[in-house]
Amino acid sequence: MEAQMKIAVLGTGDVGRTIATKLVELGHHVVLGSRSPDNEKASAWSAAHEERAEHGDFARAAAHGEWVFNCVGGMVALDALEAAGAENLAGKIVIDLANPLDFSKGMPPTLSVCNDDSLAEQIQRAHPQAKVVKTLNTMNCQVMVDPSRLPGVHDVFVAGEDVQAKAEVGALLRSFGWTQIVDLGGIQAARGLEMWLPLWLKLWGAVGSGDFNIHVVKADA
Repeated sequence: MEAQMKIAVLGTGDVGRTIATKLVELGHHVVLGSRSPDNEKASAWSAAHEERAEHGDFARAAAHGEWVFNCVGGMVALDALEAAGAENLAGKIVIDLANPLDFSKGMPPTLSVCNDDSLAEQIQRAHPQAKVVKTLNTMNCQVMVDPSRLPGVHDVFVAGEDVQAKAEVGALLRSFGWTQIVDLGGIQAARGLEMWLPLWLKLWGAVGSGDFNIHVVKADA
């Protein structure tokens, strides 16, 4: 993939900061976006990563990025992308890592959208000129950027309508260290990817760690 890209990362939580740090380490120039241009987490992150890192509000970050990572919470993702500005997303690859987890009634969370729709599809409908690719939402953020922390072969999934966009995202995933990338087809496949999260949370509790992932095993032809 192209070196030293300009990339926006929306969201200053663990996922956003982990993704942004990995991108900077790979040589990309990152603006970490938040609701407020003076967000303390974003400011501290950009100060720690110096010349290839900046921070600003969602619109500032999205305007900077050739690509945009959506790493905000699923319940606020549509609002965050609206704040980023449709004009700042048009024509760009928007990599959606968010999950529509609703914690309003405590644990375990429910899904705010499922079965016949998905958050990724809602994002694509809201921003039809963007190229939305769903990926990396089925694992914890440490595994996202360092698949080698788990032994053996395991899988990352991609879904989206634009074939070329998925190919380019695949190249970025390989730069993260991923070797097993499974293309599930169109953006509708995000329904299953997002509905995996309730089981993922149960598995986390059962195994006592978030350091696990999926591998699809099939019989030889």
